[in-house]
Amino acid sequence: MNTALTATYALTVLLLIATPGPVVALVVNTAATSGWRRALCTALGTNWASLILIAVAAWVILSSAAVDPAWLSAMSLVGCLFIGYIAYGTLKEALHTPPTSDAPAPPRSARGGLWQGFMVGISNPKDIIFFIAFFPQFIQITESFGKSMVVLSLLWIAIDFAVLSLYIFAIGKIASARSNRMITLISGVMLLLIALVGMVYNLRTLLA
Repeated sequence: MNTALTATYALTVLLLIATPGPVVALVVNTAATSGWRRALCTALGTNWASLILIAVAAWVILSSAAVDPAWLSAMSLVGCLFIGYIAYGTLKEALHTPPTSDAPAPPRSARGGLWQGFMVGISNPKDIIFFIAFFPQFIQITESFGKSMVVLSLLWIAIDFAVLSLYIFAIGKIASARSNRMITLISGVMLLLIALVGMVYNLRTLLA
């Protein structure tokens, strides 16, 4: 195994995953509103989605199959609508939650979970293109394509889950009525912005 290339890959993945996005926003919001157990289930769901996207990307690389850009844009648009729906629910919940613990908080709907984590993780099929472009740069870490894909996939999943777990742990340490409301608001705004930008981009691509 090429140790230097493997270390470079691990560092790159760490930086990529640590950058806030829809998955991080959902996991952070779930940790703040529904507790660390449900947040961990959400992280497992996003990991599950990553495995499927990686498997599809590996198949595309191996078979040199063409991916229809219009199909990807249409699927991405559906994914953005789903993320927007989650953002709406998150913001609605945050705005109806008292800013302090002096007043009783309204009942909270369960956020996150395995299925919602999976749906957010897989809702942007253009991630397949990311994996197709990203993995070949590190495919030489072992002597065979199959072994390299297994190593790259396992490292991705391990780093992904570790980073998300750190986010969950950090949220647990600062949890309070006021901070949870602020975290929920920030997460909701992030999800909404991601959904809006994605919708505009994909609509422009489809109409071009």
